[in-house]
Amino acid sequence: MPDTTLPVFLAASVPASGRTVLDGEEARHAATVRRLRAGERLVLSDGAGAMARCVVEGVQAGRDPQLTLAVESSWTEEPPALRVLVAQALAKGDRGELAVELATEAGADAIVPWRAARSVAKWEDGGRGDKALARWRATARAAAKQARRAHIPDVTEPVTTRELAGLVATMSLAIVLESDVPERLTDLPLPDTGDVLLVVGPEGGITDEELRTLQDAGARAVRLGTTVLRTSTAAAVALGALGALTTRWR
Repeated sequence: MPDTTLPVFLAASVPASGRTVLDGEEARHAATVRRLRAGERLVLSDGAGAMARCVVEGVQAGRDPQLTLAVESSWTEEPPALRVLVAQALAKGDRGELAVELATEAGADAIVPWRAARSVAKWEDGGRGDKALARWRATARAAAKQARRAHIPDVTEPVTTRELAGLVATMSLAIVLESDVPERLTDLPLPDTGDVLLVVGPEGGITDEELRTLQDAGARAVRLGTTVLRTSTAAAVALGALGALTTRWR
């Protein structure tokens, strides 16, 4: 089993044995922020399941820092048999990035930015939208490292409601979180394998038309409990519930 106290650094590839070099921004963070020195250990990850426990043999500081690493052990972590994709409505300010951070830490396997009708944030095509998407992806990357996850969730291109409905139709189960519906998450028969889509609306809520469109595609509208959650926290809470109710945490 991996040592969950060791810091995780990302690399394009992770060797199963021998020696390797960590460079770029990851090496800069290891050398100047974490101040790792020869003899200390870290975990190297490719973000796609491959991981290795390494000992630092040497540190080259300066403008182009590098860490020379010796692999002590390596392993591959498979993705869960039941994957959860989070369709997260665009949110204003930093709430969208907070939603991505919390969902990643809670185990989301992919995140789909959703251009919901009532989203205050608008990701227009072009430079501004590209920068917003890059921030979500960087947030998922950092949160996966913090949580010591072997897999970084993919953050897809943003989708419209019609495109989201098309995704709903491909899922083993699609769940729309709504606070004012009678059915609860705990009422649903949950699969052990396949893909579950978890849809989280914006601060202003999901419109009736959006809900009908998603339900017509096969989604189920459910509530989590008796309280109303922010768009930035709803996915993480639901992921925790799904972890306990299914095989994901076993």
